[in-house]
Amino acid sequence: MSENKATQQLSENAKKNQKDILTTSFGKPIGDMFNSMTVGPRGPILLQDSIYLDEITHFDRERTPERVVHAKGAGAFGYFEVTHDITKYTKAVVFNKIGKRTPIAVRFSTVGGESGSADTVRDPRGFAMKFYTEDGNWDLVCNNTPIFFIRDPILFPSFVHVLKRNPVTHLKDANMFWDFISLRPESCHQISFLFSDRGTPDGFRHMNGYGSHTFKMVNAEGNPVYCKFHFKTDQGIRNLSNERSIQLAGENPDYATEDLYNAIAEAKFPSWTLHIQVMTFEDAEKCKFNPFDLTKVWPHGEYPLIQVGKLVLDRNPKNYFTEVEQIAFDASHMIPGIEPSPDKMLQGRLLTYADTQRHRLGVNYLQLPVNCPLRKVTNYQRDGPLCINDNQNGAPNYYPNSFSGPRHNEAYTEPGMPLTGEAKRFDSSDEDNFSQVGVFWNKVLNDHEKKRLIENMSGHLSGAAEFIKQRAVFNFEKCDPEYGRMLKETLNMQK
Repeated sequence: MSENKATQQLSENAKKNQKDILTTSFGKPIGDMFNSMTVGPRGPILLQDSIYLDEITHFDRERTPERVVHAKGAGAFGYFEVTHDITKYTKAVVFNKIGKRTPIAVRFSTVGGESGSADTVRDPRGFAMKFYTEDGNWDLVCNNTPIFFIRDPILFPSFVHVLKRNPVTHLKDANMFWDFISLRPESCHQISFLFSDRGTPDGFRHMNGYGSHTFKMVNAEGNPVYCKFHFKTDQGIRNLSNERSIQLAGENPDYATEDLYNAIAEAKFPSWTLHIQVMTFEDAEKCKFNPFDLTKVWPHGEYPLIQVGKLVLDRNPKNYFTEVEQIAFDASHMIPGIEPSPDKMLQGRLLTYADTQRHRLGVNYLQLPVNCPLRKVTNYQRDGPLCINDNQNGAPNYYPNSFSGPRHNEAYTEPGMPLTGEAKRFDSSDEDNFSQVGVFWNKVLNDHEKKRLIENMSGHLSGAAEFIKQRAVFNFEKCDPEYGRMLKETLNMQK
């Protein structure tokens, strides 16, 4: 037999020697699953054929709506273990003592492609984590880059649209993509990451995960700090060349999914080390850039990495649909000790994640086993489609009440956050879009990596209109003159 564990799954299952009798979804034993009930051998099917009706009506409904973004993904399960004490920063129960283990679920994904797209396309990667804690589920919805394309969520639908297909041709459109990107120069930082080697990671095990947003941590005394989360791969960063990623897209479009499954099946459990960066409220006020801007990084020299613990994946899904397709992440799912910051993009995600999951899976999606918190849910929400638990039995469904319904506890009240300023729409388009990109170009990339970035970017940009190319070159010249010059020269050679 093949040594590929993923290809052996059915054979391994057969060893259990199951001899169950085939039944309908309502438990009726089936005597014949090869033939529908008809009037004579050539006659029409009878409406009374409950076996056929049970089979086909379920089939018609067996796909939930595809995720709008992050549609193609793979998942696994494991634990997070605390190795270093950070209780001076947060009271979050997941970090409350060294050695503490918290069960987790992780879903890796591409961003722009459909469910059947290739794992190896040039695209950011999602790295979403669900921590099943005693104080509820904490969903940390990360990417494999520490930054993002835009800094205001009002632009997010348009950004996703340019990643998708032209609504007339139903084709990916370089003009759509680069028109939007070049009109929003804050994207230069993420675009540079995307077209660098890290734009095509070698599977999910060899990439980092970043919370990207600025979050707030609060300790047991109520003292807050701002923070960022970094998950560094213990397998080491490894990327695919442009040529190899294209080859795999044709030969094995599920390359990263298969690699993750086989690594866990062979007990080569992938792991990541969690670090945080911390910024005080006072430092945030004096910071020379906006610390809540998702297109910026916090320099490690000023805000060093602080080691926290280890994330380990040691179990594959028992069933993909049940545990991966139905898993639902929500950026607003935080636990005491972890709170939002004024980060605009994070603020935008607090609504949209739950909203899209209720559309995709239904209002009771949190009752699905993979989404259920460890802690018993006691609230005043009732009913709705697909209510699969006891609907909280006879407990009152209104608050306040005099009949022993659950009561709030002021100990869990979030501390206040001082806010000042005029409420209006502030133009953020010119908030230093270029200086950190120059640092990335000059301090992070070597000469070979710069050359590959230019080749990758020019190959994609060449499909755009001439005026869009010129606008893009102009933006990258502002990041660094050499960056813009090399891109311009390579584009000219392609004419």
